[in-house]
Amino acid sequence: MSTTMSIQQLRSKFEKVFGTEADHTFFSPGRINLIGEHTDYNGGHVFPAAISLGTYGAARKREDKKLRFYSANFEEQGIIEVPLENLCFNKKHNWTNYPKGVIYFLQKAGHIIEKGMDIYVSGNIPNGSGLSSSASLELLTGIIVEKLFDLKLERLDLVKIGKQTENEFIGVNSGIMDQFAIGMGADQRAIYLDTNTLEYDLVPLELKDNVVVIMNTNKRRELADSKYNERRAECEKAVEELNRKLSIATLGELDEWSFDEYSYLIEDENRLKRARHAVLENQRTLQARAALQAGDLDKFGRLMNASHVSLEHDYEVTGLELDTLVHTAWEQEGVLGARMTGAGFGGCAIALVRKDAVAAFKEAVGKRYEEVVGYAPSFYIAEVASGTRVLD
Repeated sequence: MSTTMSIQQLRSKFEKVFGTEADHTFFSPGRINLIGEHTDYNGGHVFPAAISLGTYGAARKREDKKLRFYSANFEEQGIIEVPLENLCFNKKHNWTNYPKGVIYFLQKAGHIIEKGMDIYVSGNIPNGSGLSSSASLELLTGIIVEKLFDLKLERLDLVKIGKQTENEFIGVNSGIMDQFAIGMGADQRAIYLDTNTLEYDLVPLELKDNVVVIMNTNKRRELADSKYNERRAECEKAVEELNRKLSIATLGELDEWSFDEYSYLIEDENRLKRARHAVLENQRTLQARAALQAGDLDKFGRLMNASHVSLEHDYEVTGLELDTLVHTAWEQEGVLGARMTGAGFGGCAIALVRKDAVAAFKEAVGKRYEEVVGYAPSFYIAEVASGTRVLD
C-alpha cells in the first residue's frame, strides 16, 4: 500500500507504465462518517469528512479511442484496455468498472469525450476498508475527464454521476453521502448534509486535544455482495407500512415521537428495528452537530457510542470484528467515543481519542482484537482534508 505521493513520483510512475508523460496529476480523498450511518438512503442527515488517505491519479489524453487503465494496487492485472465506444459492465474488468461507469454517464449527460485516455491510479485507502475507495475513484475519474476534455461541470453534478455509477452501473443501492463528502470536502471541516435536499453546512471540526483514530478490522467488505441492498429494501417496506396512516417519502422525515406513535403499523420485528435505527440515527446526527458547534465533545462521543449500539442491535450490520474493536475502545483511558463507520460487515471503526492516550490505546485494542479475532487490526490517524482536486 503506497503512502503519500509527490507529483514527481506520480508522473514518473505514469511514465514507467505508459512510456509517455502525463498531462496532469490528481488526488481524490477517502472519507469517514462521524455519525449518521445508513441514513443517507433513508432521507436523513449524515456527518462525513474527507480524509488525507485517498486515490492519486495521473492521466493523458490519447489520439485514438482506447481507454487504458493501470492500478498500482492491482499490479498483477497490468494495463486493462477498453474501447471508448463500448463502456459496459464487465466483471473481468474488475476495478475499472467504476471509471468506465463515470465516463459512460458523463457521455450520456451530453458531454463530449471523443478521445481515449491513459489513466494511472494508486490508492492508499486499504481495499475493502469501508473508507470509500470506490467513490474516491469515481470522483477522481470525474475530475480527470473534466480537466482533460475541458468540460464545464458543476461539482454537484459530478457527485451525482458518481452515485449513478454506483447504483446503475455497479448495482449497489447506496446513497449520495460518499461521493458528496469526497467531492465537496474541506480542510478541517465536517460536512453536515441533509440527504433529502442536498443542503449542507461545513462545520469546523474542533477536536481540541483529541484525534480521530481509524481502526481497520482488515476484514474485507464487498458492498455489492453484502446485505446492504437487503437493509435498504427492509426500510422501504417499513415506509410503505407506515404510509397506511402517514404520508412520508422516507424515514428521515420522522422524529422519534412520530415514529413511536405509528410504529405499530410495521408488522415485522426486523423491519421495526431497521426503521427505528434510521429514525433515531438521524436524530443523533442533529444532536451531534449541535454538540460539535457547542464544543461539547463529551456529548459528541456519547452519541457516537449510541450510534454503534443501534447499528449493532437494531440494524445488525456490525459483526464480531467491528464489535470487538469498538467495545474494547470504549474501555480505554482517554476515549470519548467509538463506533463503526461505513456500511459495516467488516471495514473500519473510528474512535475519538485523547492525543496522549493514542499509543496505549492502539496497543490495548490491537492486543484484544488479535486474541479474539486471530489477526491484527491496523490503525491510522484520520486527518481531515479537502475534496477531489487537480494537483498539477
